[in-house]
Amino acid sequence: MKAIILAGGQGSRLRPVSGGLPKPMMPLCGRPLLEHIINLLARQGFRELCLTLGYRSDVIREHFGSGKDFGVSITYQVEETPLGTAGGVRQCAHFYGNEDFLVISGDAACDFDLSRLMAHHREHRCAATLALTRCRAPLRFGLVPTDETGRVLAFLEKPTWERVVTDQVNTGIYALSPRAMAPVPEGRPFDFGKELFPLLLEQNQPLHGLAMEGYWCDIGTPEEYFRCNLDALAGRLRLPEPLGPPPPPKTEAPAPRRPAATPGGVRRTLTCRERAAAMGLVTRCLAEFGPELTEGLRLSTREGIVRIAPDSGTEALEVEAPSPGAAARWAGRIQALLRQADPDTASDNNT
Repeated sequence: MKAIILAGGQGSRLRPVSGGLPKPMMPLCGRPLLEHIINLLARQGFRELCLTLGYRSDVIREHFGSGKDFGVSITYQVEETPLGTAGGVRQCAHFYGNEDFLVISGDAACDFDLSRLMAHHREHRCAATLALTRCRAPLRFGLVPTDETGRVLAFLEKPTWERVVTDQVNTGIYALSPRAMAPVPEGRPFDFGKELFPLLLEQNQPLHGLAMEGYWCDIGTPEEYFRCNLDALAGRLRLPEPLGPPPPPKTEAPAPRRPAATPGGVRRTLTCRERAAAMGLVTRCLAEFGPELTEGLRLSTREGIVRIAPDSGTEALEVEAPSPGAAARWAGRIQALLRQADPDTASDNNT
């Protein structure tokens, strides 16, 4: 199987600890993160790799060469100017040809079963299948709500708490069919999450999200980088056995409260242990009603607009409705849904 690794990142936020190394070459337990990713791919059957490079491409090419010492075959695509995630992959059309292929970020550690992702993609004949992971505080990532079959409902980039409709975040790992790349213009910046996937969704292309089991961490900040190393040492991140030579020595601010969704409406609060997880459950269960997902979960009902969203200041969900009776009824429905899924998720106390 073929895989494209996006390895052009500079890692400007890591400058205090990177010493000028490209982000994918930051050491993780003594070896570059990118080496661990290549080992993971090789052990799962992805032996033909293409690396898109940018910042300090010489460092990466010198370390990995042809890939022979790592059990893979590597080709390189160097971007003279940044082309974005999808734009960079589009430049590799000569590599993937007419075959389905995997895209993975070179600056995020994971131990996912990527062959399972590819098998799901092929079985369902999707244009794209996104690897998703659950996150308790998903504000820094793109959210991907899905229905109960895995069909993608929307893409929400780095929302505030009031716009959180699921705890499923985009990991930047995708199984793609060549037809999914057709809308990507050649030679100019284009992004998967912000541009290509929403466009494919508008075109009614089959897009799926698959919740993955295992560890994932974007080492975008010094704090996350150090935490990832500690997780690897503690065994929470399962690093694959090395295949190649050793490397040379070398708080989340509260969002402002938004006005009520319905002028003159009534707000009801449900105390809840896991806001993002609860919103994911509610979104999946109400997907058949065609909700709007840009400002929390908004439903057009006979009683008027009902909005369900995480409260920005507390561990709770807010239910807004045009009248006290409607707010009480919808709060009861949501609480019953949460109790049915997990008796500990929703509290008996309402305010």
